[in-house]
Formats: sequence, structure tokens, C-alpha cells
Amino acid sequence: MKKILAPSILSADFKVLGEQIRTTYDHGAEFLHFDVMDGLFVPSISFGMPVLKSIQGVSGQVMDVHLMVTEPIRYVEAFKEAGADFLTVHLEACEDVKATIDKIHECGMKAGVSIKPNTEVEQLLPIIDQVEMILIMSVEPGFGGQAFIPESLDKIRILKALLEERNLQTLIEVDGGIYHSNVKEVLDAGVDVVVAGSAVFKGDIANNVEGFVEIFKEYE
Repeated sequence: MKKILAPSILSADFKVLGEQIRTTYDHGAEFLHFDVMDGLFVPSISFGMPVLKSIQGVSGQVMDVHLMVTEPIRYVEAFKEAGADFLTVHLEACEDVKATIDKIHECGMKAGVSIKPNTEVEQLLPIIDQVEMILIMSVEPGFGGQAFIPESLDKIRILKALLEERNLQTLIEVDGGIYHSNVKEVLDAGVDVVVAGSAVFKGDIANNVEGFVEIFKEYE
């Protein structure tokens, strides 16, 4: 599969958010990652539907929304209306994860499920064939700028093997502590979609995105 960059706007400068988003798109980032935090499932609070709705039409990117919220089924319809294309929920945050996935599909979005660093990949098995993307968190969700957890590589490899055994084309996404210096490690492990916040938005955004894209070309 083609490798995809998903810049996380959690690290963007909101004074010039639209301009920065367009820059990521113009230089090759096909997804845009949108982290939603509720202060309950994770300690931090970020942003929600109004911000997502405000950037509709700014670029042609896939809106990749990651809900770090308790019982996300409550917000599925609202995020569809706000412009989400992929809606990823946490396995640990759902009382009924299958019902949540079903509702995401009923609303016409692609569904993703994420797991935190201490959650075993095998816990995904009951729903592994029901989603379009699985997000491996390589840091504890809730804060940007954390260091990559090396054990995440083993989780990615295990997940890749489970998907191949079942002949599934599910995307594997990784989020947390990814930079130009270590992105090849996650790509080699089997990742398809790379979320990067600080590595994209700190410094020269155009050059940062192009740096990832050049590395990705080695995997085409």
C-alpha cells in the first residue's frame, strides 16, 4: 500500500491554521489528523466539531478524526456533519465498540479503532474485520511531543501479521513520537498511515512534509 502522511493539527499555529493546512496539502500530505480530547478519557481538552467544520474546504485532504473521548457513540452524527471522513474511536472508551463502529458506518464514514500502549493487540480480534483502519498509539494519548515507545513496533508487527492471516486490507496507522529520524522503523514494521504533529508543524512545514514524502517513496 502507498504510505500516507497525516499531519496532526494539534501542533499547528491556530492563528494561521488554514494557511498551514494548505501548505501540508500542497506538499504531499494526503490526510489531516484531528485529535479530539474530552478531559475525561484523557487529561487534556483540545477542540471539537466547530473547529473541524471551520476547515471544511480549506484543502482536499481526507479528514482523519481521532476521538479520545468517553462513549464516542454520542458524537458520531455530529462529526459526520462537521466533515469527518475517517472516525477513529478508542477500544477502551466504548461500552459497545461494535455498536459504535456500526453507527460510524451507518453515517457514511470509514471506521477506525485505536488502542493505548498498554492494551494488547489481541483485544482487537473481535472487531478486526469490521473497521477500515486500526490506530496504534505509540505514546500515551492526551499530550503532544512525547517520545516514541519502542515496544509499539512489536505491536505493529503483530497487527500486520493478524491482518495478513485474514487477508484484510485494513490500514495501520501510528500516532506519537514520529519524526524523520525514526519513521522508517514504523514503515518497516508495517504502518500505512503516519501521524506527525511537531515533526510537521515545527519549523519549515513545506520542507518537513516533503521530507516524509521522500522517505515514503522508498516504499512504493
